[in-house]
Amino acid sequence: MLAEKPPELDGKRESSWDQKEMPFTEHLRELRNRLMIASITVGVLAAALFWPAKFIIIWMKNEYLGKAVQLHAFAPTDVLFTEFKFSLYGAIVLGLPVIVYQAWMFIVPAFHPRTRRIVYVYTAPSLLLAAAGILFCHYFIIHKVLTALLAITESVATETFGVAATLNIILLLFLAFALVFQTPTVLVALARIGVINVAMLRKYRRYAGMGILVASGIAAPDASPVTMMLIAVPMYVLYEASIWIIILLEKSWRRDAERA
Repeated sequence: MLAEKPPELDGKRESSWDQKEMPFTEHLRELRNRLMIASITVGVLAAALFWPAKFIIIWMKNEYLGKAVQLHAFAPTDVLFTEFKFSLYGAIVLGLPVIVYQAWMFIVPAFHPRTRRIVYVYTAPSLLLAAAGILFCHYFIIHKVLTALLAITESVATETFGVAATLNIILLLFLAFALVFQTPTVLVALARIGVINVAMLRKYRRYAGMGILVASGIAAPDASPVTMMLIAVPMYVLYEASIWIIILLEKSWRRDAERA
């Protein structure tokens, strides 16, 4: 006759994946470990990007400002800091799959390992979405924004552009769109774990639209309605696309729940 499993064993197995039962210090330790992994990932990628940063920055200057525009360094460290910023922003974008994965694995600690594996499905596309955001910014945003800003400046003053401040605008726009295009990943993952649902997203879409308009107005560097709409439209399209993606996936989620 087989011996009955002690209840303590079941408890241990349950707590091995149900991290809600962990002491507070264990949660802090896990948070530290996940932050460390994300930080090391970004640090390694930033170090790898630092050498090519100079050549990419030169290309960006010629591409978006033209060879006729001269950039000035007002301190010996301006170029160095600009290259560092480029390396850091680029590392954040390239490291998004790892960063998102570590964040989710800390936020949803009570899920069974089988359910946790779904996190891979939602974090893997983050790099592709970031690339889509960067390409959208390149083809539709940066040229229009900088052209408008140059026209405003030339109508009032003689321009003397600093390398750090000027290129920082370009880098921040790229980073912003890379992050904004993560909207489907975030909303779908939240829906998968039950934090939000389609009804909620539809109910609050008007407020989401208003929030997007406000955010795009703040983010538009030239305060132009055209630039504002160029930023707001893709954000809202991503919001609506997320709703339809969730609708399409809900059937498979229900099937998985029935099998569990």
